[in-house]
Amino acid sequence: MIVSPCISICKTDPLTGYCYGCGRSNDDKKMWKDEKTSDDWKKNNLIELEKRLNGWQLKSFKESYKHKLENGISLFKKQNLK
Repeated sequence: MIVSPCISICKTDPLTGYCYGCGRSNDDKKMWKDEKTSDDWKKNNLIELEKRLNGWQLKSFKESYKHKLENGISLFKKQNLK
């Protein structure tokens, strides 16, 4: 199973249509929720997402997604639990 790239920073940029947190479009989000979506599509989408992000956004995404993979929770959610 490939873990969703959502890192709980769910705000969409009005110019690009991409989420500030994970870089997904609304269509990407729908595909991730569809049980018929293949793991290959998800792996390719993760690569595409990292191409959409840069600078601090990319660094923040990578750190939070890694934390989510290792601990089951994004850094943002971890902060909110305190």
